[in-house]
Amino acid sequence: MKKLAIQVQAEPTPNPNAMKFTANQVLFEGSKSASFKKGDDVDHPLAKELLALEGVDNIFGFGDFVTVNKQMDADWDSILPEVEAAFDRVYE
Repeated sequence: MKKLAIQVQAEPTPNPNAMKFTANQVLFEGSKSASFKKGDDVDHPLAKELLALEGVDNIFGFGDFVTVNKQMDADWDSILPEVEAAFDRVYE
């Protein structure tokens, strides 16, 4: 049986450099939040993919969502399709 692809909804936050991505499944297990910045040694597959993206500075994840913070000079128009592709690679 084929696993259903992940569904992710992007939402703006009060911070113009941050976007929240809520999924239809748990992304970060357990009761603790996860915070990673570019350059960290990361063993979480989604976090690793997101931090590898051009323009991403850091991420914060908990349960079914992850907030992606971009670098000041980065553009959401170029980052958003890459974030979507990262989800597809990890949860295909």
